Amino acid sequence: MSSARRIRFEKVASARVQKIIDYLDLLGNCANKNNYEYTDKDVQKMFATIKERLKNAEAAYDTAITRTEKNKFKF
Repeated sequence: MSSARRIRFEKVASARVQKIIDYLDLLGNCANKNNYEYTDKDVQKMFATIKERLKNAEAAYDTAITRTEKNKFKF
């Protein structure tokens, strides 16, 4: 049986991931050069920032796992 914390994680994380997916789809709509004007440099800057934030979010999970393991005493 799932714990309340697990159920809350699934609910919150699912909603947040879906928001990210929806916003990425909206960002993709901005690629239409008939409606928008942008440079390759603009695109590189946008996606470099997104990749960096994604890397930071993923690292937060690695850090949380490592922190839990570090706090346990072992012989």
